[in-house]
This record gives sequence, structure tokens and C-alpha cells, in this order.
Amino acid sequence: MRTEAAKRVELVFSLFDANGNGVIDSGDFDLMTGRVLEAAVASDAGAKEAIRTAFRRYWTTLATELDANGDGVITVDEFRPFVLDPERFGPTISEFATALSALGDPDGDGLIERPLFLSLMTAIGFEEANIHALFDAFGPDAEDRITVAAWAVGIEEYYAPDLAGIPGDRLVGAPAV
Repeated sequence: MRTEAAKRVELVFSLFDANGNGVIDSGDFDLMTGRVLEAAVASDAGAKEAIRTAFRRYWTTLATELDANGDGVITVDEFRPFVLDPERFGPTISEFATALSALGDPDGDGLIERPLFLSLMTAIGFEEANIHALFDAFGPDAEDRITVAAWAVGIEEYYAPDLAGIPGDRLVGAPAV
């Protein structure tokens, strides 16, 4: 696993541990889902249900694949090797990427404006400066919008263990100069 990917994994774990108790459980996903839905006020019921479903599947996949002892929690050590395994986790990430990027496009024009992108990513827990760096890395147009497709691909790339220098690396801090 590349160093960049390892940093992304650590960040995702910390974000998914929404209540900060050091492990991931179903309550963390409920908490994060609620925060994201609060930020998606303009989205329709279908888009909101899609993100609820994607978050549920994310938790179910983690619990099914990792919670061998049935204690209902995922530790960081359990999480690290799993989350970047495309064969085990790829379909879950694809569903999540599609749902989250669509949530950012409530008017259905295929474009995501920076303020809504910022709101959704802040609701997930990313740092504001890193969110702006990510948005800029996606190459916004003159009206400060990115495409839904670019964001969806960016989410999927974030979970690829062999990729570095991708837009998502900006979420773990300032890129090396």
C-alpha cells in the first residue's frame, strides 16, 4: 500500500468514528448520515434515500467483512487492510461515490457548486482548507463548479491502494511542493 493511501485510510477511519470513541460502529454511520442529510437540504427524497442506503451498505459491508467476533465494532487495525481492497470493498465504494456526488447536484444539471460541496464534505468531517484544495484539484469551471462525474471518480480513486498524486490526497493535508 502506498504511503498516500495509508494516510487516506487513517483519515477515513477518524471520520467514520463520528462519535470519537476510537472504534467504528453503526451509530457512527447514523450520526454521519444525519449530518450529511442536514447539509443536503435542497436534495430530493430519492437522492437522500440513496445516500442513506449507501451509508447503511458501507456499515453492513464493514461489519460483515471485519467483525468476526460479533462485537459490533471495527477497530482501526481491522479497518486498515480491508478498506483499500477493491475486490472486497469496490462495489460499496462505487455505490457511495454515486450517491454522494448525486447529492451534490440537487438541480440535476451535472454540476456541483463549491458551497454545497463544502457543506457536504464538512458534514462528513473533512477540514475546510483541504476541501477547497480538493475542489480546486477537480478543475472547477469559470462559475466555480465541478462535474458530478469528476467527484464520483475522485471518491473511488481515494480508496485505491496503488494511486498517489490524486485529487483526494489533498484531503489529508497540503500536497508536497
